Amino acid sequence: MNSGNVAVTYSRTKGFIYVILAALLWGVSGTVAQYLFHQQGFSPEWLVVVRLLVSGLLLLGLAYRKEKQRVWSVWKNKKDSLSLILFGIFGMLAVQYTYFAAISYGNAATATVLQYIAPILVTCFLAFRAKRLPTMKEFAAVILAVLGTFLLVTKGNISSLSISGWALFWGLSSAFALAFYTLQPGKLLARWGSLIVVGWGMFIGGIGFTFVHPPWRFEGEWSLYAYLALIFVIILGTVVPFYCYLESLKYIGASETSLLACVEPLSAVICSILWLGVTFGLTEWIGTLCILSTVAILSVLKKS
Repeated sequence: MNSGNVAVTYSRTKGFIYVILAALLWGVSGTVAQYLFHQQGFSPEWLVVVRLLVSGLLLLGLAYRKEKQRVWSVWKNKKDSLSLILFGIFGMLAVQYTYFAAISYGNAATATVLQYIAPILVTCFLAFRAKRLPTMKEFAAVILAVLGTFLLVTKGNISSLSISGWALFWGLSSAFALAFYTLQPGKLLARWGSLIVVGWGMFIGGIGFTFVHPPWRFEGEWSLYAYLALIFVIILGTVVPFYCYLESLKYIGASETSLLACVEPLSAVICSILWLGVTFGLTEWIGTLCILSTVAILSVLKKS
């Protein structure tokens, strides 16, 4: 093996490590949030506003270190400014709140898996916008997503829900919010880069939600473990995985990155079972695998 092949192999391995680490941290952070909601009495509203404000400032700090004054230049363009505000409120804030609300009413495992229906919504929207019918593989992915959701929320019993109605509502809302979050900022990301767009998106979302639930209106109980969990959600559950995910794109393709990101719901499920005692039967596992298989199908389509 020559030095060129060794370098390529090393780079790809580095990319795989980055994206798997990001997915693991995102998945575990959902379980840590569940701990704060169910065992420490934290409200999802307070955690969302604090997470967005603090993480947004930290990411903008990273962006300023790399981009300098370009961080502020996005506000000189009226069209980009409006688009960034829409992304912050209806993209970033919406996806954060709906996801945490789904965890609060249910659990991190189910909420994270339901959120992974988003790629199907994106695919259907793009097919509609292109005025074409879905391909057979896209149609198969849709069927698998619907079947997986059915198994996950009913355990195969059509007459009853295995999770609360609110958990299902917020979980599906999270998928729609993530689809908007994925599609809306395309031009912004191409022009300004991920750090600037996501940093401002988080901070704008946090500022906007302050009018609904100010960060000084706290609900819950403080303890050493609560402090550590909060730090984990903000730093290791937001800033670090986002940075790792961006770094992974330098070494491996977007389709491979999307496929490897499936580690996130799996890590959320396993962590919920081992740490918080969430029960996950055979039917839920089959439903989870159905939903995750849609990501594999769509990743292959995107690559081809």
